[in-house]
Amino acid sequence: MYKRLLEKPLEGTHSFFLFGPRGTGKTSWLKSKIPEGLYIDLLNQELFFELLQNLHKIEELIPKGFKNWIIIDEVQKIPELLNEVHRMIESYRYKFILTGSSARTLKRKGVNLLAGRALYYKMFPLTAIELGSDFRIEKSLKIGQLPTVHDQTVNPEDYLKSYIHVYLREEVMQEGLIRNAGAFARFLQIASFSQGSTLNVTEIAREVGIERKTVEEYFQITEDLLLSFRLPVFTKRAKRKTVTHSKFYYFDVGVYRTLRPMGPFDSPEEAEGPALESLVFQELQAINNYLDFGYEIYFWRTVDKLEVDFILYGPKGIIGIEVKRSKKIHSNDLIALHAFQEDYPTAKLYLLYGGTERLYFDRIEAIPISEALQSLPQLLQNI
Repeated sequence: MYKRLLEKPLEGTHSFFLFGPRGTGKTSWLKSKIPEGLYIDLLNQELFFELLQNLHKIEELIPKGFKNWIIIDEVQKIPELLNEVHRMIESYRYKFILTGSSARTLKRKGVNLLAGRALYYKMFPLTAIELGSDFRIEKSLKIGQLPTVHDQTVNPEDYLKSYIHVYLREEVMQEGLIRNAGAFARFLQIASFSQGSTLNVTEIAREVGIERKTVEEYFQITEDLLLSFRLPVFTKRAKRKTVTHSKFYYFDVGVYRTLRPMGPFDSPEEAEGPALESLVFQELQAINNYLDFGYEIYFWRTVDKLEVDFILYGPKGIIGIEVKRSKKIHSNDLIALHAFQEDYPTAKLYLLYGGTERLYFDRIEAIPISEALQSLPQLLQNI
């Protein structure tokens, strides 16, 4: 069990939601932190059907006057349970942890989201800091950072393939989110070619062979299932004309690499470049959320193709991060960062690259990627 950076939710006594994709370790983390808690698992089919028929039965599962945490796993399976949870919080002052791998059903049914009685947290794949001495960037770029793929008794490739099938079967098909599983599976694969790139929804619809509106719905489904993110362009006080389309990322490098087909005409570089950028993105998201830095994450791209991969904007200031695979830095690698610096003089600028030494180019600091990922909290402090 890797020690997770997420600590804040358990520091108080307030009920909270904990969302994250399947396999990110929500339940394992909770059981390690709260061994005396009461666990109600809605993936248990017998219990699921009992509660589905009688929502009030959940109160019978809780000892009267129970003071520890009550954990309901995969609460989105029975959204109506939240009404009962709300009632028991009000009546008995119980404290709940409500985990889920999708907020879509909760949003769609418009159920009671506890009217502000619960906080909201996320869990991400493991970070370089959490992996500690087990972190190897080459390994992470190949299989990602879901906890199970780092279990030495598991074949990572087989696990990732089954992981995608489980999501298709249990999350998408059982929830009735789509009608055509084949089209959705093709969409997941075609979307992998857009990893780390600006989205062209019309082109994806043409390749999948479905309507543009359906592709938009599929993107929304993958986001609601926490499988993907769309990164908006940074436009605050823009001095240059920027693009309008978002960039797309699957949430974990291993999931992206599994979905991305590779054939004899595909060079490794075509997948490895987006993989490196994706790893940095998922690390930025996790550290920003776990340590409550409060940044919004964007990218910056002008119509004349100047691009900075990640812009972090928040109460601690503004940070620009460019990611390069190469071991050496050329003057062309700095052009976009210099342009961004001209427009936003207060920004702190970093170039994460494949070399081994820290280098300085005026106000741009170049840091080896592995070192940067293991020191992200210090970088994002922006002191």
